[in-house]
Amino acid sequence: MTEIWALSATALAAKIREGEISAGEAALAALARLNEVNPRLNAVVAHRPEEVLSQAAGVDAAIARGEDPGPLAGVPVTVKVNIDQAGFATTNGVRAQEHLIARSNSPVVDNLRRAGAVILGRTNTPAFSLRWFTSNLVHGATKNPRDARLTPGGSSGGAAAAVAAGIGHLAHGTDIAGSVRYPAYACGVHGLRPSFGRVAAHNATGPERAIGPQLTAVSGPIARTIADCAPGSRHSPRRMRATLGMFQHPWKGPPTRAAPSSACALGGSPSCRKSRPFCGKPPMICAMPAGWSRNAPISRTSMRPPSCKPGSGPVRVLRPGIR
Repeated sequence: MTEIWALSATALAAKIREGEISAGEAALAALARLNEVNPRLNAVVAHRPEEVLSQAAGVDAAIARGEDPGPLAGVPVTVKVNIDQAGFATTNGVRAQEHLIARSNSPVVDNLRRAGAVILGRTNTPAFSLRWFTSNLVHGATKNPRDARLTPGGSSGGAAAAVAAGIGHLAHGTDIAGSVRYPAYACGVHGLRPSFGRVAAHNATGPERAIGPQLTAVSGPIARTIADCAPGSRHSPRRMRATLGMFQHPWKGPPTRAAPSSACALGGSPSCRKSRPFCGKPPMICAMPAGWSRNAPISRTSMRPPSCKPGSGPVRVLRPGIR
């Protein structure tokens, strides 16, 4: 019989929903696997077993009440140490952020929890998540579970190493120029870089990122099977269409993170324009006022900023120079 930790995320979620395995059993199996192999790999650099078991108990309680536990029902998932998770330090592999404790979750973490996932631990990354290997002065080096002499890749090397070693069934990673894809290749697993704007993500612990990272960075899944990594494909059950719980529509509703001023990272004011001519008039450019989020992806259709004319309909948030 396949051990619980070795099941795919799709298979495990199905077994938990059907009552063959409890979320608590899956969490205990994941923690046992972490304790067994992580000391040799250093893939997970922070975790709290009592919180993991508490999350799993919540999933089991929801199932007992007859509620839908979500597409990732009880599936242990790791998140990268460069995103906010309440109560944990968002170190990003940097000593200056070693004690930067998040007070709230990144949307990635919240969406994972809504999808029923159990957050197992936080995975290693190089300093500033800007290297093709995974080592830093805060957490040390991560080893490749296939061969310790080889790099696990970067910057999501901790995530890929964890999944390849059976520490969690899915992993969150971030990608600008290959930081999900290269570690997946190096560790012999699968990674997906979603289209820009597909996954909502920001960190309240840090200042707004420069325009370059805003336009290029995305969050995406790493998994042991393609079915777990390709939501909506014909190979995946419909309930897994929200793989990693991150694939929620980030453009629904108004932005939630307020900008401290109307000045953007490059100077000047962000701008917005209508996504399509609802009223039959040419697309209108309007200044984005102070207090309106400048963190929204370009593809995000949001509510109209107050400086747009009444009745002009939804607008598409744009950054300076983007048309």
